[in-house]
Amino acid sequence: MKLSQLKTIVKDAVKEAIQEEMKDILLEAVRVPKTSVQPIVQEKVTPQPLPQADKAQLRENMMNVLGGMMPGANGTLNATSADVPLQVGSGDTTSPNGSLPQGNVSMDQIMGLMNSKG
Repeated sequence: MKLSQLKTIVKDAVKEAIQEEMKDILLEAVRVPKTSVQPIVQEKVTPQPLPQADKAQLRENMMNVLGGMMPGANGTLNATSADVPLQVGSGDTTSPNGSLPQGNVSMDQIMGLMNSKG
């Protein structure tokens, strides 16, 4: 018997043995009863209310961000379309002759959106 024939026989035997073992392993994994599987652990988090000082600080920060859009008498913001930098209409943005909406968006705003961790 030549060495190459022996190698071929050994390779085939090893391949066959591995395939049989893999079948047994997969069948065993599929047949595992559901009772032996560990239950899923779910963490229950109870939100803690903010202290009054933190609420005041949060409100102040929000008002600083909103700037000139001061709340009206009923608590709603007095924001107009002039406060929105990008005016979106019913324009065509998908066809080859389409265009983007008109408006002013500064590079700082674009970089802020790109760098935000939201």
